[in-house]
Amino acid sequence: MPDKPIEVRKDGTSRPAERSWVPEVPVALEYNGLSYAVMMATPSDLEDFARGFALTEGLAKAPSDISDIAIAEVEHGWIARAQLTGLGIDKLTERVRARVAESSCGLCGIENLEAVSQPLPRVPTHSAVDPQAIFAALAKLREHQPLTRETGAAHAAAFCAPDGAIMHAREDVGRHNAMDKLVGALAAAGQDASAGFILSSARCSYEIVEKAVRAGATRLVTISLPTSMAVERAKAAGLSLWCLARDDSVLCVNDGAA
Repeated sequence: MPDKPIEVRKDGTSRPAERSWVPEVPVALEYNGLSYAVMMATPSDLEDFARGFALTEGLAKAPSDISDIAIAEVEHGWIARAQLTGLGIDKLTERVRARVAESSCGLCGIENLEAVSQPLPRVPTHSAVDPQAIFAALAKLREHQPLTRETGAAHAAAFCAPDGAIMHAREDVGRHNAMDKLVGALAAAGQDASAGFILSSARCSYEIVEKAVRAGATRLVTISLPTSMAVERAKAAGLSLWCLARDDSVLCVNDGAA
């Protein structure tokens, strides 16, 4: 096996290539001493990850419900621990109990389908997105993506002011993780997610829409096209959704502005 990757060209020549790999490790998320999930993630900004994951999963209703976040590197990965209070902890105990009881009977599948179809809260009344602000944010996004510049293999989620200035940005190997990290960063900073728009470098799946809505965002912009379910969920929640963002064009999928 070669010590370095080999770049093979169409003309038949080859040469050693210098490449850096995006870090990907197991990260266990524990709340109130209960193991909730193990995610494959990039081990950076893990406090934001634990905080944002709790908020977007509905385990916490507000940032004040989350405390005592502790991050530890262990033999096979990382553990992020936190304490939760408030009504959201009911979902934590229900999920842990359901996971222990899951079997091949099919009931857990029915429950998961019902969970996916639960209505999202309506987003607050908001003004329209300025397309020029989207173009301005896109022009600056790469400056906030050091991991992407190094590896070319990370997703980013950024919070942008109404004029497109990037206020916060987070990266991860997983698009959902990048969004959770951003939500956690906004919560830690006391930043109202409805005061600007979220820009995601990822494909717009329904989970990205749901995480944005649960974080209190009113406007979401993504680099790629949405899925049909993402469009349905955005329209039902009143989320302004802009996709296929490029440096010279962007597609308005749903204008939820009042």
